[in-house]
Amino acid sequence: MFRNLKEDIQSVFDRDPAARSWFEVLLNYPGLHAILIHRFSHKLWQWNLKTLARWVSQLARWFTGIEIHPGAKLGRRFFIDHGMGVVIGETAEIGDDVTIYQGVTLGGTSWEKGKRHPTLEDGVIVGAGAKVLGPFTVGKNARVGSNAVVTKAVPENATVVGIPGRIVKQQGEKVLPFSDKQKAMADKVGFDAYGVSQMPDPTAHAIMALLEHIHAQDQRIDVMCKALKRIDSTYTNTESPELSDEDFAPIEDSDRSANAGG
Repeated sequence: MFRNLKEDIQSVFDRDPAARSWFEVLLNYPGLHAILIHRFSHKLWQWNLKTLARWVSQLARWFTGIEIHPGAKLGRRFFIDHGMGVVIGETAEIGDDVTIYQGVTLGGTSWEKGKRHPTLEDGVIVGAGAKVLGPFTVGKNARVGSNAVVTKAVPENATVVGIPGRIVKQQGEKVLPFSDKQKAMADKVGFDAYGVSQMPDPTAHAIMALLEHIHAQDQRIDVMCKALKRIDSTYTNTESPELSDEDFAPIEDSDRSANAGG
């Protein structure tokens, strides 16, 4: 028991640079309080004192804003940062050295009895506001981005973002590559394809798809114009306006104010 307490406190120092002293951590960290109370309520649950266990967990919820069902299994050095709004369901299982942030839900998608909640293996990090829903496994050292909604298994060392959750990195490699054509078109209009691949989102990928479509249309129109020129020597091709970086530059605050006033 004392060893677990020391490890729980040390995990705070390892993952929160704001922690200054053991006394401060013991006094002021609700995530630590919720974990310590859960370890007691979980023992009561194992001893079949289920009503008492639920009452103890409810006390922890009132005091910390963190709801951990006494049936959930928590590993060593588990760290809940900030913690407000965290919900961990009855059949959730959490490995060692796992970190979750405020607003995270480890929930179920079924009313059937049995395994309904996710399993987080060692070293997983779940960002603020993320929802991990269902009886599947999030593999070792996986990362779940803030506000992601994950409803299926995540392999080891993968990064998942978005709604619904999509794997964007696995084993450190990007899973959503851009074609050479997309990159060339993005360079033409000053769009940072590399930045998009680092922080993928539906809007950015829609823009990339539009850029590729525009590039294909330009090529098709060029072929048609050359064919018309061969058919009719008097045909004059009107050049399309060139795209420049300035066309895609962000609007300055002063320009935005002027436009609003005009």
